[in-house]
Amino acid sequence: MRIAVTVRRLLRVALLPAALGSCLANAHSQDRARRIFELTNQNRQEHGLPALRWNAALAAAAQAHADRMAREPALSHQYSGEPELMALAASAGAHFQAIAENIATGPNPQSIEQEWMHSTAHRTNILDPRMNAIGVAIAERGGSLYAVEDFAQSSEALNLEQVEQRVRELLRAQNVDPSAPAGPAEQACSMGHGIPQGSNARSIIRFETPDLTQLPSQVAQQIRGGDFRKAAVGACAPQPAQANFTTYRVAILFY
Repeated sequence: MRIAVTVRRLLRVALLPAALGSCLANAHSQDRARRIFELTNQNRQEHGLPALRWNAALAAAAQAHADRMAREPALSHQYSGEPELMALAASAGAHFQAIAENIATGPNPQSIEQEWMHSTAHRTNILDPRMNAIGVAIAERGGSLYAVEDFAQSSEALNLEQVEQRVRELLRAQNVDPSAPAGPAEQACSMGHGIPQGSNARSIIRFETPDLTQLPSQVAQQIRGGDFRKAAVGACAPQPAQANFTTYRVAILFY
């Protein structure tokens, strides 16, 4: 019995160097990913663009793809059986309005960033003014680094009540009172067409948008073209076809 216990203890000790080596390799890869992140922001700032924020969900999606790239014989943005970029980022928890990706292999972060900056398509992603978030990942094989950086125009994950509140604030700024009960507007949003039975609303507008910093043009036109002083705002779940992107689906009843 004592011999068996000793063997188990020795096995545990033998496993420690391998586990420690794996942790050190992961830490080194993370340091190099952060270096690419810094170089990318440096290039953006040199062109008068704001720095990108690190996004853990995008980094997780990038890591999954970098690990796959390191196992494959050639670089690709999508391999057989692998989700496309939008689905991969969404499954990692990213919320976005637009998304893009750079991939490369090279000996170090500096050479990889330089390669991207000398490629029109990759440079365009790095210097895209719409993007505000990034996740970078590195995998290594045979002394070569396999790098992925995923960019996004990230957006907030708002619940339906928060969406309605944002739209109400925008309507108030246009001198429209949005205090009418939300129930009929929420029903109208889910209906897809028509005005709910029993409603005395004079007009309705439905829209789906990724941007709640301003009213869509058709709403602004409706306000300018009609003598509306009161409105009801209702939000509902976005269409399934838009599930990979963060969009907000809203109906406004005008009275």
